[in-house]
Amino acid sequence: MANKSEGSKEAYLKRLRRIEGQVRGLQRMIEQDQYCIDILTQVSAVTKALQSFSLGLLDEHLSTCVVQAAAAGGKDAETKVREASDAIARLVRS
Repeated sequence: MANKSEGSKEAYLKRLRRIEGQVRGLQRMIEQDQYCIDILTQVSAVTKALQSFSLGLLDEHLSTCVVQAAAAGGKDAETKVREASDAIARLVRS
């Protein structure tokens, strides 16, 4: 995670640990033979948490890496914009 402050890095790690805990909760639900609809509800919550994480990371990337590259201009700017566009396309498809 280039160009990320230590604070934002810790915030991202904290969010990922929370999501990891949700996934472990899903494993426990399976082990305990929980009701399928309850498990699916939790899968939906994990999916939304990952989507939110991705959007936050993308927003930070656009406002830092892409903006800095655009200000500098040149080939790097084109590359950063293309990378961001590709990442957005992947998120939309998922």
